[in-house]
Amino acid sequence: MNTVRDSLLSLIILAAVLLCAAVPRLQAETPNRCQRRVVHAEHELHEAIRRHGSHSMMANHERRELHNARERCWRERHQWRNEHERRWHKERDWDEHDHD
Repeated sequence: MNTVRDSLLSLIILAAVLLCAAVPRLQAETPNRCQRRVVHAEHELHEAIRRHGSHSMMANHERRELHNARERCWRERHQWRNEHERRWHKERDWDEHDHD
């Protein structure tokens, strides 16, 4: 019985160490993921406008996707990426109609 208890305790300690080691790495990747999401959403919006027109259903859908990408960055990092200016904003000041 002691062997099982010792093995279980060792497994719990190992899991805790691995979890603690992974957390900083996950947080360090977040700005890159936010930036990639915004860049992708910007690209998709520009493509939808080029293919279907500025006021098409597809363009409106991609505008919502861009808004969601910015919102997600804001929730996670309290900053959002403006790809046209190539900089991060520290205030929630994006223009919902900046691609009209």
